[in-house]
Amino acid sequence: MAAKVEIYTWRTCPFCIRAKDLLRKKSVEFAEYSIDGDEAARAEMAKRANGRRSLPQIFINDEHIGGCDDIHALEAQGKLDPLLQATLS
Repeated sequence: MAAKVEIYTWRTCPFCIRAKDLLRKKSVEFAEYSIDGDEAARAEMAKRANGRRSLPQIFINDEHIGGCDDIHALEAQGKLDPLLQATLS
């Protein structure tokens, strides 16, 4: 079973698009929550993301990974694939 990947986005956000492109390049299925203009959804995201309100916010197996730069840094360090292969216990 694959890791559970969730990403909060705005449709036209270039950082969101870049993060989703990386996940697609790796053939990762993810749940996308497009929260354009929905302050209640953004507040819920911020609660899960330790107060961070910038987009995107990415979660793998319910663990907050961070945003676009964070997921690309994990990829560059060789740490993203192990996270994506881990399953929820």
